[in-house]
Amino acid sequence: MKNIIFSVFLLFNIAMAADNIASNDFSDEFNDEKLEVFDPLSGYNRVMTSFNDKVYIYVFDPVTRGYTAVMPEVARTGVSNFLDNLLFPIRFVNNLLQFKFENSAEELGRFLINSTFGLLGFMDPASEHLGWEAHDEDFGQTLGFYGVGSGFHIVLPILGPSNLRDSLGLVADGYVSPLNNFGDSDLKYKIPNNGEETIYISTSKNINKNSFHLGRYQDLKKDALDLYPFLRNIYEQKRKNEIKE
Repeated sequence: MKNIIFSVFLLFNIAMAADNIASNDFSDEFNDEKLEVFDPLSGYNRVMTSFNDKVYIYVFDPVTRGYTAVMPEVARTGVSNFLDNLLFPIRFVNNLLQFKFENSAEELGRFLINSTFGLLGFMDPASEHLGWEAHDEDFGQTLGFYGVGSGFHIVLPILGPSNLRDSLGLVADGYVSPLNNFGDSDLKYKIPNNGEETIYISTSKNINKNSFHLGRYQDLKKDALDLYPFLRNIYEQKRKNEIKE
């Protein structure tokens, strides 16, 4: 039974293609720019895209809608603030590695203020009163900053669209993240004690995060004549733009 529960939570942990790729911030650039993607695994990627799509539509989305129905928005916002505050090390380290010292200083300030005056991060006074917004950077972006190409595109089971560079970045960020612990880190600030607890925490985080974007993935799909290359190109363009910033 324990293994069954673990597997179910793993399936729920689809890292929300809806949130990762359904952004309108770069839609104009995407529509006007021809994108070339190295895609030697296209056959596998199509199959995995179909699998992830069904998991999202038939499992993850209904669970998220149920969660949204019983959890008030103010509570979900507090949970989101708390978890984002805990992920400060990823943003801080990657901003430093990209020589974005002002951003890394703001990240440190945000963490200190929100962890104290923000009641352990459940509130965000750093943003609301000081205008210090989070500067999202990950190790995939850091590798791109140093000129590492994206490599081949790959759709990860449950996790969705990625590429070789960003997949390696996920491993590095997972080592630094306080919310990840698969027994491969000696960092003392890790919250989960093992892989199972990591999955539970990550699943809860993603369900809460997706509760603010219900319907986004479905709206995105309406514009897709062929779902796989549509999602692939949006993901790759989004990452290209993020690295340029």
